Amino acid sequence: MRVVLLRSLPVNPDPRVEKEWVALVEAGASVQVVCWDRNGTHPSYENRTYGPLYRLAIKAEFGRGFSNFPALLRWQAGLVVWLVRKRRTYDVIHACDFDTLLPALLMKALWRKLVVYDIFDFYADILSDGPSWVKKAIRRLDLWAIGKADMVILADEARRAQIAGSHPRLVVVVHNSPPDLRRETEHRQVEPCPTGFRIAYIGLLKRERGLFEAIDVVAKHPEWNLDLAGFGAHEEEMRTHAALVPNVHFYGRVDYTQALALSDRADVLFATYDPQIPNHRYSSANKLFEAMMLGKPIIVAHGTGMDRIVEENGSGLVVTYGDRSDLERHLTLLSQDCRLRAALGRRARAAYDTKYSWEREKKRFVDAYSDLFFSKRGSVLGQG
Repeated sequence: MRVVLLRSLPVNPDPRVEKEWVALVEAGASVQVVCWDRNGTHPSYENRTYGPLYRLAIKAEFGRGFSNFPALLRWQAGLVVWLVRKRRTYDVIHACDFDTLLPALLMKALWRKLVVYDIFDFYADILSDGPSWVKKAIRRLDLWAIGKADMVILADEARRAQIAGSHPRLVVVVHNSPPDLRRETEHRQVEPCPTGFRIAYIGLLKRERGLFEAIDVVAKHPEWNLDLAGFGAHEEEMRTHAALVPNVHFYGRVDYTQALALSDRADVLFATYDPQIPNHRYSSANKLFEAMMLGKPIIVAHGTGMDRIVEENGSGLVVTYGDRSDLERHLTLLSQDCRLRAALGRRARAAYDTKYSWEREKKRFVDAYSDLFFSKRGSVLGQG
């Protein structure tokens, strides 16, 4: 099986893309990746361990909403040109999110390529500006396109409700779980209580993720430390704000190894997304499952997809989004009660082992690919 994987980010890093890439190659497929370099600062080609990666340098900014529409059209056009030129090098197009799907469906119509639609975020629900009629039109187009793909991948079972009204041919759920990078002998026993208290967030740097509130809370507790890393629409504003607080450490963009190292040395992780944003109500972020794998408690917000998972598994605490006093109260509790932290961490790791391990998710992912390819092309992935 020959797969081309499309992503509208530079894949530097991109945990979900990279682990799916590796899973397919380990199962016997050949995979190439085409992605969008909006800043033009990354190499246009990389020969990675698991295959080639191509970047299309098309100037655009993050977080500009509908003002980025001309750049989005140029990205679509560039993707079509690449896919047409390379059409003899792939059988399956793995389209990550709606902003790569329409070129993939065009190739399906012209050359009968198989299309896998991997919905990281439902596009209409992440648009923060623009006329409501445009959002409704995009939603209708996305729901129609779901029915044209040969297979749809969701990041959480709850997201089935988000795509209600569509008619997918085949749906498989693959959670955002990371590979297990902690051996059993490395699982910590967090007693006696260590000195200091460290909090970490690594991900997209956007105002709607409660990061400014977290900085303000940590500023009141000089005995705590907050590690922030990532990139995004509010990166520079956040860097400036963090520089005013000595116990907030801003790292900017980091690779995945460093991201996990920052998470692993923390006492608690947090992922407090604004539930007023429709897409956040179905969120199941990487960092939720990374916390499970690392055996770390996590703080999330009420009204998001993550609060359900945290409460079901007893793997963290849930706060009211934007309420600084509520966030401070829960962080204070965790800073003072290392036995509670240890108990939450043990339950988090147990949930990873029994429900969400990447080995489980990877098998479901590869099996679905194999079934799809076998039914359409008469070949079985992983047997050649």
